[in-house]
Amino acid sequence: MTALTLKQANLIINTAVHVARELNLAPLTVVVLDAAGHVKALQREDGASMIRQQIATAKAWGAVNMGVSSRSLAAVALQRPDFMNALIDVADGKIMPVPGGVLIRDADNNLIGAVGISGDVSDQDERCAITGIEAAGFFAGI
Repeated sequence: MTALTLKQANLIINTAVHVARELNLAPLTVVVLDAAGHVKALQREDGASMIRQQIATAKAWGAVNMGVSSRSLAAVALQRPDFMNALIDVADGKIMPVPGGVLIRDADNNLIGAVGISGDVSDQDERCAITGIEAAGFFAGI
């Protein structure tokens, strides 16, 4: 299995932020977690609100720990709200079931981490995450 390096995590972040600036999005906070849910790298753009770090981390943490994107968790929340509320409670509020948390998979489809982004609308957050993951040579699990 491939290990996610700091250099790769920083490339994911730098690419995501670059795309956000090209698209003139709101300031982003980007976090990259390893497969165990530990922070590998995190950056908050100038102007991003303080709570963005917690939101981005919750998007990525929920994705990596449940093995599905936060977009998929959003679908679960709509279909089974009682389950999602219980899951969020069990996770001490560390899950954010909205798009923007994307799994990082290697060439063998192994889960090696997740990216969480918060700052703009969730679909744009997710778009930046996917672009960053692909720029580092990995596959985005959405």
